[in-house]
Amino acid sequence: MTTSTSPSSSADPELADRLAAVRDRIAEAARSAGRDPEELTTIVVTKFHPASLVRSLLDLGATEFGENRHQEARDKAAELDGTAARWHFVGQLQGKKARQVRAYADVVHSVDRPSLVDALADPAHPLDVFVQVNLTDDPGRGGVAPAELEALVEHAEAAPGLRLLGLMAVAPLDEEPARAFARLRELADRARSIAPEARFLSAGMSADLEQAVAEGATHLRIGTAITGSRPVAG
Repeated sequence: MTTSTSPSSSADPELADRLAAVRDRIAEAARSAGRDPEELTTIVVTKFHPASLVRSLLDLGATEFGENRHQEARDKAAELDGTAARWHFVGQLQGKKARQVRAYADVVHSVDRPSLVDALADPAHPLDVFVQVNLTDDPGRGGVAPAELEALVEHAEAAPGLRLLGLMAVAPLDEEPARAFARLRELADRARSIAPEARFLSAGMSADLEQAVAEGATHLRIGTAITGSRPVAG
């Protein structure tokens, strides 16, 4: 987990307060679950926000940033090249964009089909990935169906240049997050039976991070609770 640092004099005090409040929530959730807060990685989702906000967050000690649109992510990564920023691609990814995303992303959280595994795999460019699981009954939502999970995990585990970190999911809007994340935890156990090193869980956002931590989440994707309301997308 990103540790707190003294706010830079240039940092927005409201941004600093929101970041501190989320860090406190995460630490309390970890303690309630009998876990070490240092086990948790906070990814600040900065979509629709300018690179200047990322710079302010870097001043406050955050280093992990999430984006879900390729062009926006690419441009921010280029503008912030040479900084401590690490980039997590958390949105749905077209296979034809995979090579471009691989060029700047440190981690891709949305691997949901064998063809995307193949498009991302390159032994010359190692990449960390999560397999995304669809926790809804809607096949149009992102993520592999639970029935197809083992086959995709096997494929990702064998892909050259990819390091499978674990599973990612979004809690369905019509289900209690705690129940959804409990199902994700069971699916993670299935995945680890094939890939023992895939021990991480990317789950939990601004509204449900406590429930995710209670069910074993290690990577939390937090947007508005830290960044504030998003500007209107251009």
